[in-house]
Amino acid sequence: MRFGLPLAILAALALLAGCGDSDDGTTGAAATEAPARDVRAAFLAEPSCRRPPGASRWGCSISSYRCQAVVTDRGWSVSCSHPGRSVAFVLRR
Repeated sequence: MRFGLPLAILAALALLAGCGDSDDGTTGAAATEAPARDVRAAFLAEPSCRRPPGASRWGCSISSYRCQAVVTDRGWSVSCSHPGRSVAFVLRR
């Protein structure tokens, strides 16, 4: 019997089933834009989030969020998260 194809399909379905979002009950653009805007503003205002001289990546904490920033060709790519929520943005420099 040939089990290769059915097993591959089953494995793909299992992976897709595990890739759902973590819904915290908020919906709509307004629900996601305000926290991202707030976290971005806090990142810019927080002295510990400033890029260390010569660093290509660094991290800092903003309230309950832990942020990681990386230098890219577009600027800084920043990802902040805490349990149940994550925010990502690019700061053009």
